[in-house]
Amino acid sequence: MNREPSLDDRLEHPVVVDGDVIRTRRLTLRPWRVVDAPGALAIFGDPDVTRWMAPALTVVPSLVAMEALLATWRDEAASLETPQGRWAVVKTATGELVGGAALLLLPPYRVDLEVGWHLGQNHWGHGYASEAGHAVAHQAFLQGEDEIFAVVRTNNTRGCATALRVGMEWVGETEKYYGLRLNVYRLRSGDLDVSADVDGALDPPRRPTT
Repeated sequence: MNREPSLDDRLEHPVVVDGDVIRTRRLTLRPWRVVDAPGALAIFGDPDVTRWMAPALTVVPSLVAMEALLATWRDEAASLETPQGRWAVVKTATGELVGGAALLLLPPYRVDLEVGWHLGQNHWGHGYASEAGHAVAHQAFLQGEDEIFAVVRTNNTRGCATALRVGMEWVGETEKYYGLRLNVYRLRSGDLDVSADVDGALDPPRRPTT
């Protein structure tokens, strides 16, 4: 008897969602802990990481400030509705913290869900950002969401390439979010794990021809 392929049938990259923990081949995404502060400071205390965030996160200046921010994220997590969340991204094999990922409502209307990823510089170039972004997308679609978005600064070629590797489609530029001009990428549930053409992904996006 033929049947339509399920979401899990279509997955090229295995993802396991266990409560508030998401696992992939190489990574575990779990809630942030205050004891993550030293590793988190190496990420969010680095201006070369925070300047690409939208909006840019002020560089976290100290371990004490990082601990306070992680405590805030931990406390805010209780009020977030599924599938929203913030996750520490660690290597499953070693437990080493490599970055963070988030799925949160975009201001000002708080209707569209935004996926974000932030990797420490020492871990750039290994595909961890796209793997984490894919994992967050997967858990969102399992929870019944139809689409998610990413917003990327117009000169952030690395972020644009990562969005494409997650499988997202560039849909244009906007100043709707955060008061910034941003590239907007969208991923629909039916397009998860459909191979994306990333040739030229490091070039600025061009408006689709009509």
